[in-house]
Amino acid sequence: MGLFEKAQLLLRERFGYGSFRPGQEQAVRAVLEGRDVLAVMPTGAGKSICYQIPAAALEGMAIVVSPLISLMSDQVRACREAGISAVFLNSTLELEEKRQITRAMLANMVDVVYITPEQLVQERFAAYMRKLNIGLVAVDEAHCISQWGHDFRPSYQGIGPVIASLPQRPPVMALTATATARVSADIRTLLGLQRPVEVRTGFDRPNLAFFVQRMPDSQKIQAILSYVRAHPDDAGIVYCSTRKKVDEVYQELMGAGVKAGRYKGDMAAGTREAYQRDFINDDTQVMVATNAFGMGIDKSNVRYVIHHNMPASIEAYYQEAGRAGRDGEPAECILLWNDNDIRIQRLLIDNAAAEAAELEGAAQAGAGKQRLLSSMVSYCHTAGCLRRFILGYFDEVESLPERCGNCGNCLDGAQGTDVSKIAVAVMACVRELRWPVGKGTLADIVCGSRSAKIKDKDYDRLDSYDSVSEPAALVRDVIELMAAEGYLAISDGEYTVVTQGPRASELSSLGFTLQMKHVSKAAAAKGAAKASSKSSNIPLQGRELELFQELRTLRKAIADEDGVPPYVVFSDKTLREMASLQPTDEDAFLAVSGVGTVKLEHYGRQFMGAIRSFLEAPAE
Repeated sequence: MGLFEKAQLLLRERFGYGSFRPGQEQAVRAVLEGRDVLAVMPTGAGKSICYQIPAAALEGMAIVVSPLISLMSDQVRACREAGISAVFLNSTLELEEKRQITRAMLANMVDVVYITPEQLVQERFAAYMRKLNIGLVAVDEAHCISQWGHDFRPSYQGIGPVIASLPQRPPVMALTATATARVSADIRTLLGLQRPVEVRTGFDRPNLAFFVQRMPDSQKIQAILSYVRAHPDDAGIVYCSTRKKVDEVYQELMGAGVKAGRYKGDMAAGTREAYQRDFINDDTQVMVATNAFGMGIDKSNVRYVIHHNMPASIEAYYQEAGRAGRDGEPAECILLWNDNDIRIQRLLIDNAAAEAAELEGAAQAGAGKQRLLSSMVSYCHTAGCLRRFILGYFDEVESLPERCGNCGNCLDGAQGTDVSKIAVAVMACVRELRWPVGKGTLADIVCGSRSAKIKDKDYDRLDSYDSVSEPAALVRDVIELMAAEGYLAISDGEYTVVTQGPRASELSSLGFTLQMKHVSKAAAAKGAAKASSKSSNIPLQGRELELFQELRTLRKAIADEDGVPPYVVFSDKTLREMASLQPTDEDAFLAVSGVGTVKLEHYGRQFMGAIRSFLEAPAE
């Protein structure tokens, strides 16, 4: 039997899948042939299969570099449930535990070793690796190696030299869900990938519905609470930009009787892990968190991700929103934003730049982050298809229609308002001013404000004074949009000022137009109703739905008894298929996607017994 045939057999028997998903086969084949791989695959595409199957098929072990300690125990449990010998090495282990694990590795008794980059790059372990039989090095969340990525971790940059020091270099696999061309180039260079096979399955997640709603801070928490109450059986994540806001949202949800958890950087590690464990084990419905939570979280049944604040980049947003719907079932990604979110993100970028002022390239990195933020602002303002905007950012729009039919702008019927005349008036004012002013002052000038500040500075004598009849609030929005599109530049620092941007000359063009999103309240309500009906996540009715709920209860009981997360037993998607097919013998049970011989041996008797009992019971 050839290696790939062995891999196919492992896929069927250990994981219960009849065939590889798009991209998986190409990655697995390449590694088994000794090739390096750069796999850019969306969250939920099954990246772990790409190294777990080769790890079981090859003679040597797979070293998997993973960034989150809190996730490793679940990753190891999931491997063991599939009959793959796995261990982890990180700072939580005692010295004797590490010694036992390293002895097992030397004896070639381990298929997969999960390790943090910080542990890997220590000279002691790097020297130890040179004694091991390593068949593959897999680097998960590989975008962390690049300063242009949204989750840069300096320790990742030590991985390449460790690999290069091995006496026999194994194939190297780099995996990420989000990587622009610039980040991909960094991954190839810094990991020392040799003529890698590049697997790109596309960033599109058709099961995710995207929504953007502008909302004042005073209304956000109530809107989140209303949504959570309307989805009492669904797990969700609420992201906030500050630790203080995490506490506020958490307290509000708990006060309303919602089972919520929280996760932020200033909490004790044990407390964070306890909240995360409750969420993964389905004991908590909603996790309220900063962006410190979620990288690599394997919980597959997250049905919604709500952003209380605007993230700093499209990459960060898509990574965080993509934690919904990992099982392929419909899920919703909702972004609430306002001007204050933009101000907070600029402040965070400025503070980070100030702290890194002594480092080489800090100014360049700060400017790069401002450009990333500009793309995020454009996303909030666009009247076009939200899915198309995101995929366009990653240069993947060729095959997409103008309207996806499954995002807020497509469902709401968002229209573009022509703000070209306002933009031209604003630019005229910027050019006329002898020194730059802030966004608010600029809007006041063109709107003809009669404030003392305007008169004292003689701004009312400018030709561009009172050149716009629209409200100042709209003009401020147009200024932000112009900055996001590169027509203007909003400077960094405590006192921001507006100047001409790199595309300023385009406003002199006869064909210049600028559109900004406008959605009526009636259209927004209509779109929300469409989305709610469209994204029903349990396509079961009547008795099938009853059986699904009983199987979920059984799964939870088994998971609690075994000390594993429920998704390790079976995913929601597998349970739905069970509820639909209602298998009562082994052959029928094995025909359910996600059921292999290992899962049949572990859980078949209990689940088939529950299905038989359900079918024999009289319907109420």
